[in-house]
Amino acid sequence: MVWTAHVLSLFPEMFPGPLGQSLAGKGLQRGDWAMTVTDIRDFATDRHRTVDDSPFGGGAGMVMRPDVVASAIDAARHKADGITKVIYFSPRGRVMDQALVRELAAEPGVILLCGRFEGVDQRVLEAREVEEVSLGDFILSGGEIAALALMDAVVRLLPGVTGNSASLEEESFADGLLEYPHYTRPPVWEGRAVPDVLLSGHHEKIRDWRQRQSEELTKNRRRDLWDRRERKF
Repeated sequence: MVWTAHVLSLFPEMFPGPLGQSLAGKGLQRGDWAMTVTDIRDFATDRHRTVDDSPFGGGAGMVMRPDVVASAIDAARHKADGITKVIYFSPRGRVMDQALVRELAAEPGVILLCGRFEGVDQRVLEAREVEEVSLGDFILSGGEIAALALMDAVVRLLPGVTGNSASLEEESFADGLLEYPHYTRPPVWEGRAVPDVLLSGHHEKIRDWRQRQSEELTKNRRRDLWDRRERKF
């Protein structure tokens, strides 16, 4: 069984989008992973295919109806054959990080609920045990871009998708640190030289240099990651 993303969206034409290109796209064509996309409007019950209504208590905007969203989730779970985890993209949710990405990559797949308008009726999130996830402290027009970002992060960890698996072990967040700087030819560019140690051919010294660079970058740019790592060790 391949890892499968079941996307629920009001704009199914946005998928696969960039995930149909490059390594992810080739993996999708080969069957290394799979995606199904469902239009939430298919579960509306009126002739106008209404999926939203005014919020109780007043306020701006519209709210996605719980009955319509619940029907879409239930249908996805039935189709997904054992995939039960549902993620809804919301600023209130757990901030997506590499730990969450690894967790999802270890699952058989995930159902991704892409909200629009002012959001989704709280009752359906509770009744269907939906997990809320955020990309960060900013607002998007809807969950589709967030879903693409999450899928890209997960898919690249799946067997067969990324050609060089060793590169996954050395990148940022793999060990709680930001990744060290990279250099390639020419050795001198606009008067800027590649660090001598990288040209030395001394693999142990290169590893030590890269480790120190990762540590310094993390301490200077992401003190939260550094402090978390310090507490862990």
